[in-house]
Amino acid sequence: MFQKVVPVNKGRHAGKKVKEVKGFDFAAGFHLAYVTMHEFARAASIFPIVFLEDKEKDEFRPVALLGLSAGENLFVGKDGKWQASYVPAIIRRYPFALAPSGTDGQYAVCIDEASSLVSDTEGAALFDEKGEPTKVIENVKRYLGELQQMEGLTREFCKYLQASNMFTPLNMRVREANRVKNISGCYVVNEERLNNLSDEKFLEFRAKRYLPAVYAHLMSLAQTERLVKLHDESHPAPAAAEPATKPAAKAAKKAAASQA
Repeated sequence: MFQKVVPVNKGRHAGKKVKEVKGFDFAAGFHLAYVTMHEFARAASIFPIVFLEDKEKDEFRPVALLGLSAGENLFVGKDGKWQASYVPAIIRRYPFALAPSGTDGQYAVCIDEASSLVSDTEGAALFDEKGEPTKVIENVKRYLGELQQMEGLTREFCKYLQASNMFTPLNMRVREANRVKNISGCYVVNEERLNNLSDEKFLEFRAKRYLPAVYAHLMSLAQTERLVKLHDESHPAPAAAEPATKPAAKAAKKAAASQA
């Protein structure tokens, strides 16, 4: 999603502006979006929510699937409009992000300089004439700070599921044109293991307030059918060759008889 992320500073971005988001063309190539557990309830009625494994960090992260193929977002229309009632927070915060600043627990506001939303002439200024941050920066700091807290709680949620051996691979098979396509690399909560939790473990899940997110995730998997439908609508199968019409067939038969 991000291409050239750098910390925001007045020396580098004094003359930079950020355009108002009027469309989501910038997200047309995002086939997935990271989501926090706090988004599950709203996202689950639209997108399948699955988990991806980061083997280097030995952790899992939840994502909303926006498409069935890399580089394709089925929820961005040709006019750039978002074709759903909910937009994941990571897309709403674009082109801004938080990144560790080098100090423990401290983060710096960053911006994707390669984004088409960043301009020298159009939009709201990041810094005023005195070089002081504008309300744009202050609002972004507050929003990203809240989101960072949610992401921290989501990491704890995923670590707990991993430690409880709740993840299982999900291999989806969807029909694409005239072939069946396998989508692998996704993980889901194993419903059988969830149902077989001991009373003590189940109460622990409830005490941590993880159950609503788990059930929302499981219910979201039915939205895979929505993705398949959207994919089929945007990639109509090629029309089959038209059979010869009856008049043409009769003419061919007559011509063959005359040459006999």
